[in-house]
Amino acid sequence: MSMHFVFDFGRVLFDWQPARLVRQVLPEVVTDATPAEHWVREVFQGYGGDWFEYDCGRIDPGPLAERMAGRTGLTLQQSRRIIDSVPDHLTPLPESVDLLRRVCSVGVPVFYLSNMPGPVADELERRHEFIGCFADGVFSARVSLAKPDPAIFALAAQRFGVPAGDLVFLDDHAPNIEAAREAGWRGVVFSDARQAEAELRSLGWWPLG
Repeated sequence: MSMHFVFDFGRVLFDWQPARLVRQVLPEVVTDATPAEHWVREVFQGYGGDWFEYDCGRIDPGPLAERMAGRTGLTLQQSRRIIDSVPDHLTPLPESVDLLRRVCSVGVPVFYLSNMPGPVADELERRHEFIGCFADGVFSARVSLAKPDPAIFALAAQRFGVPAGDLVFLDDHAPNIEAAREAGWRGVVFSDARQAEAELRSLGWWPLG
């Protein structure tokens, strides 16, 4: 049986440190009284609220900036700086990219499934040639669904043309792995490339000899 790997992007293939982002982009508002963690909660809303709508492709950057400014007290310019800086702060994790390349070298199609706003997805595809290793993938904004909604796992499996039981999902967020398993997929909670490879080998899912 050939297992097909499905990679998440943020904190799996790309480093994502939102606290670092707000410190660098909004140094004028990150203080001891209102630390970076406060602004992470305000801006990204636990990836719910307005940001969830952005992840699902239901709102564009301009209206999102207006909403963000209205609910956080940031200026419209500050809000737009945050939104526009996201692609710069999604930086490839070298060991994860190496893992992806080695899995792709086997010849079994590899896929991705990521909650990602449309403009960010477009920019990542433009910047990073290793995304071409994937046979196909699903970005949340392009299907108006997001993890951990069961519907996005059903849609992805159908699109990939692979039985759910032959899909192994690598995601850093345990609730997403739980949702994948409930959809019939297999899954590994990803901490780093070395841990993930070791766990995949121990489970007998590693595709290389």
